Amino acid sequence: MNFVLIFGPAASGKMTVGQELAKTTGLKLFHNHMSIELVHQFFDFGTPAFIRLDQYIRFQLFREVAQSDLSGLIFTLVWAIDLEEDKQYVDEIIDIFRQVGAKVHFVELVVKLEERLRRNKHPHRLLHKPTKRNTERAETALLYDEENYRTNTLPGEFTEYNILKIENTKRSAEETAKLIKAHFAL
Repeated sequence: MNFVLIFGPAASGKMTVGQELAKTTGLKLFHNHMSIELVHQFFDFGTPAFIRLDQYIRFQLFREVAQSDLSGLIFTLVWAIDLEEDKQYVDEIIDIFRQVGAKVHFVELVVKLEERLRRNKHPHRLLHKPTKRNTERAETALLYDEENYRTNTLPGEFTEYNILKIENTKRSAEETAKLIKAHFAL
């Protein structure tokens, strides 16, 4: 089994790259907004009930996939690298897969801010992420995260994860997925 964690800042192409990777590998995709959009229909983002349900859904799905005969899972996430609780969250996720002997792969997407602001309004993104359809609010959140969190690693950081770092400002999702597939022999 393979577990691929694709992370990077908002609007860096995680979901779209994950969709392309799923097409070519047969791995299932669970992009982070799949649980966010479901729970948001009942509870406001960030409330205690929202956080509990979102995490419950994610971790139950991870456990079920890890115990299944599926070939693997792709999961996407905005990871605030500079927050210890985010690292603990990532470690909890990957531990589920490592406990069953899965190969865990990390992919970090790096995209220039101007391109992310453009992608933030892309119809494909808005189709799959209803909470992003208020593009002004989504842009404000993107810029807030840009100023307050670090969502890309520094050289030599987290070497224990063996991260494949891809600059995909001008690279298509298909091309990025091909790089990932080849690098990890998926």
